[in-house]
Amino acid sequence: MELKIFQVMDMDLSLLCLLLLLLVSHGVGLKDMCQEARCKKHGPVIRFPFRIKGKQPDYCGYPGFDLSCTDRKETLLELPTSVKLYINNIDYASELITATDPENCLPRQLLNFNLSTSPFKFAAQLQRDLDFFNCTSRRRDSYLWTSCLGVPGYDIYAFMSGSIVTYFDLTSCSKMYNLSSVPDDLNSRDNILHLNWSRPACGLCGALGKFCRLKNNTDRIETECYDKPKSNEGIIKKIVAAVITVGSAILLLILFALYRVYSSDKAAKQHQKRIEIFLADYKALKPARYTYADIKRITNDFKEKLGQGAYGTVFKGKLSNEIFVAVKILNNSTGNGEEFVNEVGTMGRIHHVNIVRLVGYCADGFRRALVYDYLPNESLEKFVSSEHGKTCPLSWEKLQDIALGIARGIEYLHQGCDQRILHFDIKPHNILLDDNFSPKISDFGLAKLCSKDQSAVSMTTARGTMGYIAPEVFSRNFGNVSSKSDVYSYGMVLLEMVGGRKTVDKEVENNTQIYFPEWVYNSLDNGEELIIRVEKEGDAQIAKKLTIVGLWCIQWHPVERPSMNTVVQMLEGEGDKLTMPPSPFSSAGPGRMKSHLPGRPLHQILEVISETD
Repeated sequence: MELKIFQVMDMDLSLLCLLLLLLVSHGVGLKDMCQEARCKKHGPVIRFPFRIKGKQPDYCGYPGFDLSCTDRKETLLELPTSVKLYINNIDYASELITATDPENCLPRQLLNFNLSTSPFKFAAQLQRDLDFFNCTSRRRDSYLWTSCLGVPGYDIYAFMSGSIVTYFDLTSCSKMYNLSSVPDDLNSRDNILHLNWSRPACGLCGALGKFCRLKNNTDRIETECYDKPKSNEGIIKKIVAAVITVGSAILLLILFALYRVYSSDKAAKQHQKRIEIFLADYKALKPARYTYADIKRITNDFKEKLGQGAYGTVFKGKLSNEIFVAVKILNNSTGNGEEFVNEVGTMGRIHHVNIVRLVGYCADGFRRALVYDYLPNESLEKFVSSEHGKTCPLSWEKLQDIALGIARGIEYLHQGCDQRILHFDIKPHNILLDDNFSPKISDFGLAKLCSKDQSAVSMTTARGTMGYIAPEVFSRNFGNVSSKSDVYSYGMVLLEMVGGRKTVDKEVENNTQIYFPEWVYNSLDNGEELIIRVEKEGDAQIAKKLTIVGLWCIQWHPVERPSMNTVVQMLEGEGDKLTMPPSPFSSAGPGRMKSHLPGRPLHQILEVISETD
């Protein structure tokens, strides 16, 4: 038995020696000056595309990848903007470097950090726009506190622009400056920054088990892959040990296994840290809870009234000198609080550019309030309904952008959240416009949540606004209530945008008055030009596209309406490629009800059927 062991050891030793001789002979053929190097024993391995400036010739590295060793034997990278970073690790296969700030304060580098002329870019996918505030009397209990930037007497805080800053009292703070597209790494407390590169593309060489280097005998800067030694020792040293026992080989395998275990554990800890940072961010993004005293202070004792609706009154408020909000005080006598619970529960999980942001809420006894972002251009109804008198009309291009933004917002509600959200009250009054007339869907008091795999929802009563309610919401004779009910409401909004007046007027009792959706369908179906306001070339095509999409959306039966994802594609595509839908106003089968009174609201011609599960 012992003889067999020694025979195996002797055979392994011979093979190892032969392998080492091959590696040595291969290593000698490499350029000595371009061998792998380190600034210190446990520092990162430096090889192409990196080189040590001053110790290795230019051809050992790629332009822009110069490193240097400090007096303390740290590996130093100096970016074109004079920003200096210590390099802790280089992952050649992933083309990723891990760096730290020599002064342990990455946020201090922000003003000078510019990678436009560097071969590197930020590896972090999540980037934010940050506002920096100088605060004199804030508690240091916020993860937003940038401790290394402060000096005795004041602290520096970095807030996400237009979002997190609205949750904090900034009365003792003054704004210093703002920066755009800042990766989370640069504002983290662990002082770790990740950068990656794409040129030269040496990751493929690593994936093939090879090394990368510059090509010889070429005027252009090109790289190539070449076979690397099986052991790093064959490249670093010209002469290696001629005799390696089986024990040393096993020891190397054990060390390698321990290193892999250590690396895996380190990676797992880094992933866990990223998750913890995300959860902290999510907690900070949730709507804040205010007391009634806070609401009175924010609104200056309800000084400036913006409007009044069925569920409450809206006042203008101010969180700081630069941040304004709209505060909706809910009526105490309205309902049992269902609208309040719906609004907070639904909007607390929504973050989308086309959905109004719920900044906070108040639930102080029977006094309830909702705090939103303030949008100065008010609602879409102001710009599309003729009943509002003389208003500045929007261009057809702007109307198309608004229509597409609303569609994307509804598509996000239907498909972008963990649970599908049905709004049930899509109408111009609930579409708010910001400074740039970007639409924001608001008022989720009637919203209903359901799972994404649920094709229909149960309802005991109709909900919504007359003129925008889908037929199936009144009666299941027309189909199940689903996300297609919001599609119908959206179609009515589109037609109202095209017609410049309400599609259904509550005051109309004259049967002979023309119902706009039916009139516009007949006009298009007969090949007639739409009689609409046209200012420049292309406006008529936009109006026709919006009209056709709107008519598709108001099809009588839900199954015949497109999904919001399809609506977005239709709006983004060419209008002349759209086909006319079947008439929503005439009988097209046994289930189709003919509209005998086109001038009246839908609820006047439908039989309401109560629904139960």
